[in-house]
Amino acid sequence: MDYSQFLAMKQEIALLIVFLLVFLYDTFMPARSQKGLPWTASLLMLAVTVGGLCPCWLGADAGITAFSGMYETSAIIAAIKTILNIGVVIVLIQSVKWANGELMIMRRGEFYELLLVTLFGMYLMISARHFLVFIIGLECASLPLAAMVALDKNRYESHEAAVKYILTAVFSSAIFMMGLSFVYALSGSLYFENIYNAIYAERSVMLVMALAFVIAGVGFKLSLVPFHLWTADVYQGAPTSVTSYLSVISKGATAFAFLVIMAQVFGSFYADIWEWMLYALIILTITVGNLFAIRQRNMKRFLAFSSISQAGYIMLGIIAYNVMGVSALMYYVLVYIFSNLAAFGVIGAIENATGRVSMDDYKGLYRTNPRLSFTMMLAMFSLAGIPPFAGFFSKFFIFTAAIGQGSVAIYVLVLIALINTIVSLYYYLLVVKAMFISEDECVIAPFRSAFSERLGMWIALAGIIFLGLVSPVYDTLLNLGADSSFVMYFIR
Repeated sequence: MDYSQFLAMKQEIALLIVFLLVFLYDTFMPARSQKGLPWTASLLMLAVTVGGLCPCWLGADAGITAFSGMYETSAIIAAIKTILNIGVVIVLIQSVKWANGELMIMRRGEFYELLLVTLFGMYLMISARHFLVFIIGLECASLPLAAMVALDKNRYESHEAAVKYILTAVFSSAIFMMGLSFVYALSGSLYFENIYNAIYAERSVMLVMALAFVIAGVGFKLSLVPFHLWTADVYQGAPTSVTSYLSVISKGATAFAFLVIMAQVFGSFYADIWEWMLYALIILTITVGNLFAIRQRNMKRFLAFSSISQAGYIMLGIIAYNVMGVSALMYYVLVYIFSNLAAFGVIGAIENATGRVSMDDYKGLYRTNPRLSFTMMLAMFSLAGIPPFAGFFSKFFIFTAAIGQGSVAIYVLVLIALINTIVSLYYYLLVVKAMFISEDECVIAPFRSAFSERLGMWIALAGIIFLGLVSPVYDTLLNLGADSSFVMYFIR
């Protein structure tokens, strides 16, 4: 075996080094030094993120394969992983106060170790070109999350959320592997390229069933309707830091992995079968997510249904099926990371200080905590797609990429998505109205959030403003996609 192949896994190796250092710190450092673990993990992850931006880490545009073609990396794949890393850094910074709380004294190291394992699994999902590697990554990314959801052992809701998550995760994995078994029966291979070539001219009922099972399995991970029933309960029951990680990092990684599978395995059926499946899923996901978000009063459940709706918009980048679609998807996920984590930063700060998470608790917040109100307002504006914030441009680019298909069906789909954007504007503004207009006798008293919480929110706000004002970011992603062989799968 040529062990030099491991050098292609620069980002995975860097992540494993971080995991090892965190494990050693948690195991051998004295108790009085354990409170330094959250900042240590955050700085180590920041180093990995910065390293991912270096040209020597990005990999060749043409792509590098390893382990007999089971693993692939390239500049665009490295960029995708770096986007996820940016979100992880913000989550880690925002979780410092929570991780150093009394309830987490004995479980602090577990949180960071489990999080790094899930991120490693997401890396494998994105780089996998063989379903064995993909399944390993899928389980690494899913099972530890159940333990993370259950970290708050003093709350019944956390236990309930963990049970619901593990059951749905196992069920979705089983459905996915059932579809995979059909694919293997038709192709006799687990390599993406071999499967594509074997089923290119296939039009059997078994292939349709395989495609449906695969979409359903991934749909559970993405919280697509009707596979979304676990989302609100899990988001509400999990610790806020874990919820924010679930809502952005896990969803973003699954979206990229889904894009790879649909293009490299089932790409030949785009116009025949799976296009219409995804059209129906997108309409249901955006519409149902918006309608249920309007009814929510708990802020974590509110953002849960908001994330369901956002998953529908993310899917528009997948069905675009071109270079612009891939770049728009990357840009959308990046903007979504900053916007959603800014909102969760405010929710986490208020929950850590007061224990209150209801939207009614936010009435009159501007008069007592204007900075938190301002942060939440910008996050809501970005999520709603109000110009000139980054969320407006992310939606614009993803709509433009989808319309590029040029069919009547896609025009109708984008029109429905635009109408739903107006609906989403209404419920996002409900939060703004509560903070700036509504009055309440039991308004949250003034408090000063922890430095780590403020830093996380500052980074998220900077991302929202920067990405809204600096257009070369999208141009860079577009050029990166156009020059990469990774995207050739989407246009063949």
